[in-house]
Amino acid sequence: MLASDLFTLPEAFPFAAHFPADVSPWEWVPAIGAALRGHRFPDGKREIPAGVHCEGAVFLDPTVTLPHTCTLIGPLYVGAGTEIRPGAYVRGNVIVGNHCVLGNACEFKNCLLLDGVEVPHFSYVGDSILGRGAHLGAGAVLANLRLDRQPVSVHTPDGPKPTGLRKLGALLGDEAEAGCNAVLQPGTVLGKGSAVLPAIAYGGYLEPDTIARVRETVVTIPRRGRRRTDG
Repeated sequence: MLASDLFTLPEAFPFAAHFPADVSPWEWVPAIGAALRGHRFPDGKREIPAGVHCEGAVFLDPTVTLPHTCTLIGPLYVGAGTEIRPGAYVRGNVIVGNHCVLGNACEFKNCLLLDGVEVPHFSYVGDSILGRGAHLGAGAVLANLRLDRQPVSVHTPDGPKPTGLRKLGALLGDEAEAGCNAVLQPGTVLGKGSAVLPAIAYGGYLEPDTIARVRETVVTIPRRGRRRTDG
């Protein structure tokens, strides 16, 4: 599996040299910080609302929509036409492309969001890559740490692959989606155009243009007699 199987970099992407198409997609995750450290942020600052806390190296395109309150900790790059909503918490090593949505009460950490990504409500995105047009429903969570704290392996069409990363969230291919309150386990890979239905805890690899559903399980419960009442 190569990064090109999941992601298409936008034209004129300023960090393209750090994200080659011919490497494993999880190799892009540790490259985020390096890309930002090597980036020369433009001089000059835009007007920031009083309730927006900015810290460190933060670049916001002049067309970025800012709310009355949020926290933006650099290094951070946010591209043109992106909307940041109230209560968003961005805490370092984050690259956001053009025309994205960073939603209310959402947290972002060490992640790459390519053009058109929408994370509009109550989500956590850590150590993850979201391809062009990817979407998370309200409350979707991209878990990035195993319960046993061991390095994360990724399931691929060629079998499991060790990543060597202790923290790795999800890799969502272009136009992949996770429904409301879905939880993607560490190292989950969603192929291009695939979807996980709401309220599912999903892990592993999902083929492109497929949907992950919950199988209905029917459990027989012993029937209890009606409680008798006197009077």
